[in-house]
Amino acid sequence: MSIEIVREYLKKWNADQKIQEFDVSSATVELAAQAVGCQPARIAKTLSFLVDGHCVLIVAAGDAKVDNQKYKACFHTKAKMLGYEEVAQRVGHAVGGVCPFGVKEGVEICLDESLRRFETVFPAAGSSNSAIEVTLPELEEYSGSSRWVDVCKGWQE
Repeated sequence: MSIEIVREYLKKWNADQKIQEFDVSSATVELAAQAVGCQPARIAKTLSFLVDGHCVLIVAAGDAKVDNQKYKACFHTKAKMLGYEEVAQRVGHAVGGVCPFGVKEGVEICLDESLRRFETVFPAAGSSNSAIEVTLPELEEYSGSSRWVDVCKGWQE
């Protein structure tokens, strides 16, 4: 199971015990916010894209939407999300539980600027009923992110 991969992956930081599992679904931003008990913006959603034949994950705030012009300026290609079936195959986590932890080799992870306004955020933890609260420095470290990007809109306060 994908949550077990994430749990094992997070052990190196003793963060595996911070994973929260719910009796309800947390597969969407709205459901995750209800399960966690926070505003939807603090849910760190992980979006899966195909860039030049490889997978790129963008972790963004729950209220952010990808801006096609910003995306193209950053990645030099049109935004192309992975298909439902492709996500688990390329990332290692199924839709609803996609997170930046314990992903397959070669997956690039980028963190979007929309997250910077929060001290802590809640990404999924590999299943459709889990989350973990992390600070931004923890998110950077645990995810092994390659960089911060500015590819989203609709979140500016």
